[in-house]
Amino acid sequence: MKPEWLTIKPASTEKYREIKETISALGLHTVCTEANCPNITECWSGGTATFMVLGELCTRGCKFCSVLKSAKGANVDPLEPYKLAQVVKKWGLPYIVITSVCRDDLPDQGAGHFAKCIEEIKKMNPQTMVEVLIPDFQENSEFLKKVVEAKPDVVGHNIETVERLTPQVRDRRAMYRQSLQVLKNVKQIDKTRYTKSAMMLGIGETDEEVYQAFADLRAANVDFLAIGQYLKPKGYHLEVKEYVTPEKFGSLKQKALEAGFLYVASGPFVRSSYKAGEHFIEAIVKSKS
Repeated sequence: MKPEWLTIKPASTEKYREIKETISALGLHTVCTEANCPNITECWSGGTATFMVLGELCTRGCKFCSVLKSAKGANVDPLEPYKLAQVVKKWGLPYIVITSVCRDDLPDQGAGHFAKCIEEIKKMNPQTMVEVLIPDFQENSEFLKKVVEAKPDVVGHNIETVERLTPQVRDRRAMYRQSLQVLKNVKQIDKTRYTKSAMMLGIGETDEEVYQAFADLRAANVDFLAIGQYLKPKGYHLEVKEYVTPEKFGSLKQKALEAGFLYVASGPFVRSSYKAGEHFIEAIVKSKS
């Protein structure tokens, strides 16, 4: 049984409804809706939205994710970058996150499309900050370079869980050390880019393994970290082993900050893009003070 602190707020604000209607009319997707994110109202109402590009079909079969799976993804909309820029401009979003399904079936795994989305948004909305949450591109440095050279403000890639549990949680092509290398490579391509990762708790990890993950991420020069509770989407997904208390999340946040992250978001409902703009701006202010 879920504890009382895991009560999800209803989606009921006017701005939330307006953004949802616009996204639907343009045929766009958001990870907020596709992944049943519990923070959708809070983030959209606060001016942060996470758009999911490259279609709604993922070519990988991670056992925690509710996004639809297929060996071949959907057709890519060439106008998607322009449509995204339109939405951002219409609603005056100061900070957006662009993520995607994995597209191992595409020649560049979607890297070029990511770059076009960043460039179009920046061209039409020069004041908007853009964060990308990318797949691993099978650790192809040329594909990663396409994205990084488009100059997103933050490049995120999630390790999702501790090393021992990675084979049970993620698709066999999504390896723990490979993800760390992707994050490290971002800094090697452009050391001025901020990097970010995220972890889920409650699937059988130990405290020592979590602390080791913190150390591994910092060794890859990762700047920001999000830590949240795993919540089972459907019957065939991983079972929740533990509901981590808010107090424990607070303790882990302190441990992560002591490890050297510029900013840490930690709590039961925290997801990789949770209030991303607010956290990014606060982290930058802190780092320069």
